[in-house]
Amino acid sequence: MKRFFIYIGIVGGIVSCRPAGPRLQHGDLLFQVGAASEMSGAIAAATGKENNLKYTHVGIVLAENGADSVLEATSDAGVRIVPLKDFLARSARIGGASAVTAMRLRDTAGVAASVRRARQFVGQPYDYSYRVANGKMYCSELVWESYRDTLGVRIFPAQEMNFRAADGTMPRFWVELFERLGEPIPEGEPGTNPNDMAREAVLEEVGRYF
Repeated sequence: MKRFFIYIGIVGGIVSCRPAGPRLQHGDLLFQVGAASEMSGAIAAATGKENNLKYTHVGIVLAENGADSVLEATSDAGVRIVPLKDFLARSARIGGASAVTAMRLRDTAGVAASVRRARQFVGQPYDYSYRVANGKMYCSELVWESYRDTLGVRIFPAQEMNFRAADGTMPRFWVELFERLGEPIPEGEPGTNPNDMAREAVLEEVGRYF
């Protein structure tokens, strides 16, 4: 019996040493390293920075009614709200844990209004064209369009989009996607991506799940 209690104590100590997730607030942003897929690979190749995590997705935290959920735009479902646990489960793993970093605006004055604005896009289809103001949304476009300061000015800047890999080649995924759409690749047009957005000075890291 004594050995049994010692065993329980050891297991409990191991569990308690596992890092807890960050304490989230309404409107925090979750930057995710996506699980392996052709799309996430193409995004990482085009927007990754050496010696840094390559974020391929971003979602908005909804901390309401004692539970956390995530507002996001995904390629398979468009703009939707999912439980936090489902968002984390889709991530790549680092040491067995979800490769997700939580970030918060340094100035949170306009966050509540920004989240309300983002909610209005629920139900819109995913923006495979990666072009603004077309009635569709990709993940970082949802944040870019919704997050504004108290004067209504967008918080995150648009940048010239790059779809090429580090060696200058265009990944087959993008070539085939835009051929199917019958559109030119919007190389150099204004847009956003999760990797650059995560490194904006207006954000501060509040915790990681890994």
